[in-house]
Amino acid sequence: MRVPRTFAFVDLSGFTNYTAAFGDDAAGRILGAFRTITREVASERGVRIAKWLGDGCMVVSIEQSNAIAFALDLERRSAEVCAPLSLRVGIASGHALLFEGDDYIGSAVNMASRLCDAAGPNEVLLPTMQLERLPEGVLASAHGDLDLRGFPGSISVVVLSGTPKLSASTDTGELWTRSPFLA
Repeated sequence: MRVPRTFAFVDLSGFTNYTAAFGDDAAGRILGAFRTITREVASERGVRIAKWLGDGCMVVSIEQSNAIAFALDLERRSAEVCAPLSLRVGIASGHALLFEGDDYIGSAVNMASRLCDAAGPNEVLLPTMQLERLPEGVLASAHGDLDLRGFPGSISVVVLSGTPKLSASTDTGELWTRSPFLA
């Protein structure tokens, strides 16, 4: 089944070098903290962690704005905990094949992965042509064109920045006060 989704790939930049310099235990502590923060932000922003990829992850969202807010929140909140490492993120939207019920295949998935690979430290990249409605508090600035492996021609890309506002649609705090949770 083909479904419209937004995909974000997140990577802790410099993790391999950090592990070599400080050892497995130190790297494991940073990775544990990163995963804890990632789970918290995903829950707050209404996105799903589709899979962990070593020192990164793949996130799936129905709404592009939620994926953007997730990426920028995660970048901000992990800055201190994951220092001296930084995040890099690639985001892309489009239809993808839902494969065997728990994985996705398609150009949007591949593009998000390639954009993550191309991103610099603390960069969140998105194709200009896929930019929909930005969450309040988020800005897009031109990054320029990139040649991404597996894609013909150059792709115009924007860098996303800012502090997204938390929208009421992702606030689940009041759910426990409604029936059937009330006695």
